[in-house]
Amino acid sequence: MQDSHQKSEHLYLLPIGGTAMAPLAGLLHNCGHRVEGVDAQLHPPMSTLLEELGVPVRIGFDPAGPPAGVDRVIIGNAVPRTNPEVEAVLRRRLPFLSQAEAVSHYLLARGQQSVVVAGTHGKTTTSAMLAFILEQTGADPSYLVGGMLPWSGRSYRLGQGPHMVIEGDEYNTAFFDRGPKFLHYRPHLFLLGPVEHDHADIYRDLDAVLTAFRAGTAQVPRDGGVVVNGWSAAALSAVRDAAAPVVVVGPGPGADLEVRGVRLEPERSAAAATWRGVPLEVTLPLVGEHNLHNACMALAGALLAGVAEAAAVDALARFPGVVRRLQIEGEAAGVTVVDDFAHHPTALAVTIAAARQRWPGRRVVVVFEPRSLSAARREFEDGYLCALSTADVALVTAPFHRRRLPPEEQLDRAALAAELERRGVTAVMPAPEEDPVERVVDLVRPGDVVVGCSSGDFGGFHRRLLAALGGSGVEGRHPGDEREGAP
Repeated sequence: MQDSHQKSEHLYLLPIGGTAMAPLAGLLHNCGHRVEGVDAQLHPPMSTLLEELGVPVRIGFDPAGPPAGVDRVIIGNAVPRTNPEVEAVLRRRLPFLSQAEAVSHYLLARGQQSVVVAGTHGKTTTSAMLAFILEQTGADPSYLVGGMLPWSGRSYRLGQGPHMVIEGDEYNTAFFDRGPKFLHYRPHLFLLGPVEHDHADIYRDLDAVLTAFRAGTAQVPRDGGVVVNGWSAAALSAVRDAAAPVVVVGPGPGADLEVRGVRLEPERSAAAATWRGVPLEVTLPLVGEHNLHNACMALAGALLAGVAEAAAVDALARFPGVVRRLQIEGEAAGVTVVDDFAHHPTALAVTIAAARQRWPGRRVVVVFEPRSLSAARREFEDGYLCALSTADVALVTAPFHRRRLPPEEQLDRAALAAELERRGVTAVMPAPEEDPVERVVDLVRPGDVVVGCSSGDFGGFHRRLLAALGGSGVEGRHPGDEREGAP
């Protein structure tokens, strides 16, 4: 794939340090553009990435705005209309694009076919699995994924093959574009995982979410394809407007990729599958039935992209996972400390189930930070109750954005604790000023598995807990935050 038809431009990313914008900066840099940007602050691993690339970053927003000579400003969804540099861009009438528009304008213009991975859950893992299969089988893909990939230490790649895998976020695109990012990605293949109501600050109900995904699948041309998670009734409903052929992955003989005979073991998950009459044995070195579903979705996407069945299955068997997905941070005083990105009730539930598969017979202590605006809302309370009821101990911190929601809309932690205790779960709800590490140290005992769940950095909870218990874990890694979501 040649980029010679694109002239080099001077691009300014506002802000540049988030989990979607910094990888975009890397891709644009690799395409030959002159890239710089601004942010309020930077943290590893994104600060490390930008430093390695030699991309200049100014810390602190300047009312004067971008420097002279910038050809175009790329605006992420982490900045509001009130940002002083946004005001300067508009006042100076500088050309600008959203992050998602920039992906389309600069990257998809190279001629690669877009493979978009969407859905409420599993986007990052499924897109990472698909990218890994394509890379391992010599397809030389480009990709932009919403999580750090352990085999490369980055979340993006610029390849010369025919495909670009993009994690398709349904969150809003920018202050001037409240629609989902994936509507800008011109998919040739569209993979739709499980669908539920999420992002309550953007979508009023499930119907609103379904409308967004239906618009995404409707964009796929007739010579493309839509892969849908057949375990999710809502996902099946969302593909009804697709003009492209629909490939169903799931249980039952009606599925194109039929999955049966699921086997969940402490070190792996496996299943028998049939792809249009061809028997396959899917083995994944990860725990969690949800990850097996993700793997089968990625497998179907790879087969539609032209990968041979045996090669795709072999690559999945070697998939190394994604950072912050049931990731062991360390062990101290006989306590295993685990990091996970889970923040939606369903994600919490499957994370706890995966922890029980991975560490059978051990006590599971879940420490949950309601980090996002959606996570802090009372309407998800019943979902959190169901999920946390499967833990042995549940600690829920005060919502991170509690000051942005009226009290009557916030998660009622007292009511949650009372019902969890009634169900036999030890429930702890620390006050906003309390350090959750101190509470956990008093709760745990040797043999426990502590799973700290947050869509943000959680104030270094995992590292600080290990230190308080007398051990150490992975140093120098900042998990990133939720302020941008996926690409």
